This record gives sequence, C-alpha cells and structure tokens, in this order.
Amino acid sequence: MKSALVTGANKSIGFETARQLAQLGHFVYIGSRDKTKGLKAIEKLKAMGLTNVDCIQLDVTDINSIKSARQEIEGKTKKLDILINNAGISGGFPQPATKISIETLRHVFETNFFGVVQVTQEFMELLKKSDQPRIVNVTTELSSLTNHSDPNWIFAQFKPAAYGPSKTALNAYTLMLSVELKDTNFKVNCVCPGFTATDFNNHQGTKTVEQGANAIVKFATIGSKGSTGKFFNEDGEIAW
Repeated sequence: MKSALVTGANKSIGFETARQLAQLGHFVYIGSRDKTKGLKAIEKLKAMGLTNVDCIQLDVTDINSIKSARQEIEGKTKKLDILINNAGISGGFPQPATKISIETLRHVFETNFFGVVQVTQEFMELLKKSDQPRIVNVTTELSSLTNHSDPNWIFAQFKPAAYGPSKTALNAYTLMLSVELKDTNFKVNCVCPGFTATDFNNHQGTKTVEQGANAIVKFATIGSKGSTGKFFNEDGEIAW
C-alpha cells in the first residue's frame, strides 16, 4: 500500500485530498497543527469507512514538530510515496503593496514558503525510498506573475502583496527542486485547486472542495511518464 502525507489536512481541501487518496487505497497521514482537530478528522474519515488513515501532529513553522512528525512516520513505514504540502495561510485581506506590514509578510512566508521547504527537506530521505515519489506543492493562480501582468485577467483586481508572492516563491522552489531531481523517479509539481469555497476565503469560492482536490490528487498519483517541474490547475498548465 502506498503512503501519503498531507499537511494541513484536518479540514477543507487538505481533508478532501486525504479522503480521495484514502479512497484510492493509499495509507494517508493527516498532518494537523492541532492534534485534537486532526483526530476529529480521522473520526470523520473512519465514519466514512476509511480506516487507512492516521493523524500526525505537524506544525510546518516549527522544525522540532516537523522532525518529530518524520520520526513518527518513519517508525510506522519504511518509505513515503507522496508528500502534499497543502498547509497555508492567507495573512488576511486586503494586502496593498504600499501598506502591507513586514510582520504580515514574514508570517505568511513562514508558513507558505519556509514551511514547505522545511517539510520537504526533512521527508526527502523517506521519499527517496519510494519507487515513484511524488511531491505536490499546493499553490494559487494568484502566484502567477504572467497573470498579474495582464490587466484583463479575471482576477486582475486582486493584488495580495503577501499571499501571492509567498506562493510565487513556492513555485520557484518547486521548479528548482524538480531540476535537482530530474534524473530520478521523482515528480514534483505546483498545483492550483482553483477558487474553492473554504474557510480560507469565507466560502466565497466557486468550486467545491471535491473539485479543488481533484487536480491535487491527479498529480499526486501521476504516472512515470507524467510531467514534472510544472504549474497546473484542473484545466492544464498555468504560466509562471
């Protein structure tokens, strides 16, 4: 049975991603900063008949928490097949570039960028033991510099000066990681779930969590001939 770790998986898109992977037969570790919320997520999944799940306390901004999570998973499995870096924060809106505080920028980057780097590096050795390791970094179309440069873009009015750049940096790291791993069996991609209705945006999104998770799961389970080092949503490739 293949194994997967999904960070920030106690609710919303992370939870649905974990559910879909478990339904496909993967053993899924629910990464949750709050262990109590993670355990409640496990109860919900088990009530659905999905017993191939476990809860891991994981705060992506705390290196000691990340190391403890890796040690716990390492004690339960010899390898990790899938890592989905889903945990993220918005930092609150609006975020005008002329007024965004340095504190907010640092707070958002700590989770959305540095957190992903820390988790990925810590779990790299376990991933290398998989025959087909997959890394999906959950991002957003608001990270696309090409899109933001287009005044006619559908989301042109949104200029999130903390959230957007934090994900742009994440995209860059994803590309660098994929280049470093290009001669291996790794597939490393950025995936945007789209404008999904969740707590993240006060349920203003136009997609369901099921729809949002579909693209993530697709690239988490991509075959050996699949793409790597790309930026996707459910409709295809997105410009950086």
